[in-house]
Amino acid sequence: MEALGGLIGLALGLGIFIFWIWALIDILKSNFNDSINKLIWFLVVFFLYAFGALLYYFIGKNQKA
Repeated sequence: MEALGGLIGLALGLGIFIFWIWALIDILKSNFNDSINKLIWFLVVFFLYAFGALLYYFIGKNQKA
């Protein structure tokens, strides 16, 4: 039973990591209305990890040109 918990934790951690990488790549590939927003969003996502990626998903994607 402990192995199942470890497997679920591993899958959850991997999913969060992939979501974080996706957000960083999306920021780098996108054009924003203001050029400084790209840098700000990259730093927010990079340093706040999963929370930053969630913020970008719900708020930052609307700021793209």
